[in-house]
Amino acid sequence: MRVITGVVILALWEGVVRGFAPDYVAKPSAIFMVIPSVVADPAFRKATADTLLAVAQGLIIAIVLGTMIGLAMGRSQVAERLLRHYVNGFYAVPMIVVLPLLSLWCGYSSLARLATIVFAAVFSIIVNVADGAKSVPREYIEVARSFRSGRLRLMIEVVLPAAMPYFLTGLRLAAGRAMIGAVVAEFFIAIIGGLGYFILYQSRSFHHNEAFVGVIALAASCVGFELFVNWCTRRFLPWYRRDEKVE
Repeated sequence: MRVITGVVILALWEGVVRGFAPDYVAKPSAIFMVIPSVVADPAFRKATADTLLAVAQGLIIAIVLGTMIGLAMGRSQVAERLLRHYVNGFYAVPMIVVLPLLSLWCGYSSLARLATIVFAAVFSIIVNVADGAKSVPREYIEVARSFRSGRLRLMIEVVLPAAMPYFLTGLRLAAGRAMIGAVVAEFFIAIIGGLGYFILYQSRSFHHNEAFVGVIALAASCVGFELFVNWCTRRFLPWYRRDEKVE
């Protein structure tokens, strides 16, 4: 059924473009024809590697910062009162609004792209980890304290594993927002390259089929990350089964 739906959508797309759109507008048949030449282009491969590397670096920074801040907010009322409104406020701010400021502070360079990725991703992790830390059953905390667990050990061995479902949800949201942040930064700061710049350049030169290959690469990267997270969950978190139903 999914395959049939996809074929119907592609057929409608092809028919509408052939019937009503200019010749340079992307259509499925032309996109499939240019995929081999675009993938073989060193410029495309370098742009893809630059974007994915920047997203990976930004996600690592966002995970470390977001997890620490989220755990502090979830287990400390003082941190919660001090940070909650600021975190919620910045979480709601569109990254396109912050990008001009980041480019002024960091310069028109890859550092501005990295800052945008971190800004886009970190608040999803903070909010979800904080909610997960709050939801830890009181019995877990009391048992750990009865065995004289210190605060750091309590956080690492009890609170963080119990909040892992929330963390994974935040990580999935953060990954998508990080990819968007990278592409938006590359659109705005066109001198740094990356897939965003590749798509922008191809679109402005009326090579829409080639530009759409870049879009497909972005979508494939997001799907691949989702599959990687699911594999890691099954491999390293055997106690957490997101798809199992409780009887």
